[in-house]
Amino acid sequence: MKVDVSRLKNMPVVATVEAFDRCSGDLAERVIFNSRGLVILLSLLATLLLGWQAARLTVGSNFSQMIPQSHPFILNYFDNADSLGGLGNAVRVVVENKQGDIYDPEYLEVLKEINDKVYLLPGVDRVYMKSLWMPVVRWTEVTDQGFVGGPVMPENYDGTAPSLEQLERNVARGNLSGTLVANNARSSLLFVPLLERVAETGKAVDSAEFARQLDSIRAFESDKIGIHVVGFPQLVGDLIAGLNKVMVFFVFAALIAMVIIFAYTRCLKSTLLVTVCSIMAVIWQLGIFHLMGYVIDPYSILVPFLVFAIGISHGAQKMNGVMQDVGRGTHRYVAARYTFRRLFLAGLTALLADVVGFAVLVMIDIPMIQGLAIAASIGVAVLIFTNLILLPVLLSYSGVSPRAAARSLREGRAQSRLEFLVLFTRPGPAKVLLGVSLVLVVIGYLASRDMRIGDLDPGAPELRADSRYNLDNAFITRNFGLSSDQFAIIVKTAPGKINSFETLLEMDRLEELLRRLPGVQTTVSLGSLTRVFTAGNSENNPKWMSIPRDELMTTNATSQIAVTYPDLVNEDYSVAPVIAYLADHKAETLERVVALVQAFSREHDTEDRQFLLAAGSAGIEAATNDMVQHAHYRLILWVYLAVILLCFITFRSWRAVLVAVIPLIITTILCEALMVWLGIGLKVATLPVMALGVGIGVDYALYLLSVQLAHLRAGLSLADAYRNALNFTGKVVALIGITLSVAVVTWIWSPIKFQADMGWLLTFMFVWNMVGALALIPALSYLLLNRKFENSDSRSVENDVVEKTLMPDGKGQERLRTGSERIGTVPEVQ
Repeated sequence: MKVDVSRLKNMPVVATVEAFDRCSGDLAERVIFNSRGLVILLSLLATLLLGWQAARLTVGSNFSQMIPQSHPFILNYFDNADSLGGLGNAVRVVVENKQGDIYDPEYLEVLKEINDKVYLLPGVDRVYMKSLWMPVVRWTEVTDQGFVGGPVMPENYDGTAPSLEQLERNVARGNLSGTLVANNARSSLLFVPLLERVAETGKAVDSAEFARQLDSIRAFESDKIGIHVVGFPQLVGDLIAGLNKVMVFFVFAALIAMVIIFAYTRCLKSTLLVTVCSIMAVIWQLGIFHLMGYVIDPYSILVPFLVFAIGISHGAQKMNGVMQDVGRGTHRYVAARYTFRRLFLAGLTALLADVVGFAVLVMIDIPMIQGLAIAASIGVAVLIFTNLILLPVLLSYSGVSPRAAARSLREGRAQSRLEFLVLFTRPGPAKVLLGVSLVLVVIGYLASRDMRIGDLDPGAPELRADSRYNLDNAFITRNFGLSSDQFAIIVKTAPGKINSFETLLEMDRLEELLRRLPGVQTTVSLGSLTRVFTAGNSENNPKWMSIPRDELMTTNATSQIAVTYPDLVNEDYSVAPVIAYLADHKAETLERVVALVQAFSREHDTEDRQFLLAAGSAGIEAATNDMVQHAHYRLILWVYLAVILLCFITFRSWRAVLVAVIPLIITTILCEALMVWLGIGLKVATLPVMALGVGIGVDYALYLLSVQLAHLRAGLSLADAYRNALNFTGKVVALIGITLSVAVVTWIWSPIKFQADMGWLLTFMFVWNMVGALALIPALSYLLLNRKFENSDSRSVENDVVEKTLMPDGKGQERLRTGSERIGTVPEVQ
């Protein structure tokens, strides 16, 4: 933003519209304010149209939106998904008998009804669904005649005591304790894998809709029957169920913002205008988002609040500018044009920086984050019209309360409560503050090195530990031997070669290595089961507990395994998983498994056989963690490069760019240290926070530093230039920083834990970005900018000037105005 020093003076006070030259200002200003009625009419029409579209916006999500589409692990999974039934998106429904065990006719009848109802739900992969009532669940036993077996549920089951005893024997024969039957036999599990698309419609399975359908299963709960459900669709459903409470936080935050701004301005109508314009931006954003064919997911539901908060920030700056001019006697129409003239370019640059902060998230190949980026970018882009154009136009009609304007002018002439910050333009305080900042950076950097990628807690960290989902997950983990965290390695060969001796032996070796890892409960694959079935074919003699070299024997064993465990090998014997059951999906557990498998693959892969990562819920989680880890610093780098470019275009000074950006870098480092201290991992839900903090945080520096630079280039000393900037935009920077922080901190009490985590992080970034702008900018200006202007013809604001006021009759009246009265006046920045 290049400043014309010759025009850097107090704008004349124009008391009437007639005395103002409507042809003054640049083209954009003339077009907007000379067509105010059209601007308002178009805004109303857009609000009605987009409001109708926003009302039709739905909340939903599907499994593929949460995973990195181009990651090698996910590509391997997609390529072999048809051969890996049940190792992707799946739900586990546990039916508990609170008054006995599962060998109860009444319990088994309820289980059958639930099984049939779930089986018919759209999107269920019925081929691989398992429960006691599914015929695919079989038992196998070795006899002197060889293997015998059949369905676990007796074909002649009739609820009588003999059939119940037969069922109990079959469960033992099938070794189902700890998998489909709880260790204490008081509950059983339905394993429900989901397809990518609903066969009947061809549409992707909507996890939110599937969760709503699963809620009908809860109707079977009673004093005797308990229902526990876990899986991605249920997690999404519980997140959406908490959105009603989230909206309460949104309303509460908006009210807090209004109250704080009103307490500062004491002008109700301007406070309402700022709020209304920010709400309009949210409506437009949601309407455009729907027109583009998107739906809101549980993670991007927080975007409207961020758009609202950014709108409040920029709107308060415009309101403050109009109020100061009106307080000096300027007509409201002229005051609105003056404010537009001074702050439009700075506001535009700040919003573009916000857009960049959101838009760079598109580079992360996770559809959920890309949707969040698009939604937020649309919202911030809309603010350019609603808060930079429409708000000044509305203020030109409504003006501000004369009493509030007079009060604002009196406070501007009085010594500001922030006056102490001017001390940091002096050598001693500046050096002390910069030294303290350097120490904080070193401490923060050392702490941030311990930041972990992924989930750090068991269960679903997006929800509270006492949420229904996490309580259900704890119940299943406590009562069943194997967790739902499956990590699957995909073994791929030519058709018919998966059951070769060499491949089965390598699979068995990999299982042995995995079982030694901390966090791995057990493993299963065609390799280890071949040992068991080979011995079974030889009267269960332990001497034959091995993988035979004879192809006929391995083929016989693997074909029997395929009947009993159809999910362990595909039809043409070219793909088989090695499944590791993990104790949890914490980041360090996944890292150990990935490192071991990658090392094994490098050593044992051949042209005819590959060990590919990865499938299973834990395998997909590992791919997501890897994507987040590699995207994190690349994302931050691109955000900073974009912000630096925008700041340089605005300030035309590399020194000023450093002054604006260094506080942001300090905040980023300290925020990562805070994540370590709070035990928050870097993951899909928290990755956007860093980019948002940088994009939004630079707004403070743009408003404050642009005014300071304008004064410096006009010849004022650093102390006086900063004092004027502080009294004009700096006070509102402090106001907005406090407002946003107080509003966002309410998220900490949200029932959705990832929103609470974002509340902590955003509160910290809002506060520290504000502190950095108000305290570090003068200190850094002393270090980087003072020498640049020290040889200029500096003059103090204490010098008296003559200001010309245009009275209603059009005649000029001159009066002497002292420098102390000029504190808080606004330079014309173009």
